[in-house]
Amino acid sequence: MITIIQDAPDNVAAFRATGQVTKEDFENVVMPHVKAKVEVYDELNYLFHLDTKLEEFTIGAWMQDAWLGIKNLSKWNRCAIISDEESVHKFTENFSKVMPGEFKAFTTAQLGIAAKWCETGEEFVV
Repeated sequence: MITIIQDAPDNVAAFRATGQVTKEDFENVVMPHVKAKVEVYDELNYLFHLDTKLEEFTIGAWMQDAWLGIKNLSKWNRCAIISDEESVHKFTENFSKVMPGEFKAFTTAQLGIAAKWCETGEEFVV
């Protein structure tokens, strides 16, 4: 399931994934919220807290995630991926080399720092 993180900065589309993540989560939660943020800010600052295992993402969820990236390709500004899995950090680091915008991985303990970075581009100690 994906939920919107309600107390995120206004210019950040922020989400938390728990349990199983499906295509419908992206269609019904992520895509409309991202669209609304891009319409207001003309860029995408995106925070995604992976509070579940990657194995919990269905193939449909992965397809929708890829579509999100392609659909907003020119709008990516900053993207923070929150996870305690080293493989996610490595993937984010490599992915940042081929995508426009800045992509960074943070640990769960750094969630506040990640949100500030998404909002302003600066890292703060929280």
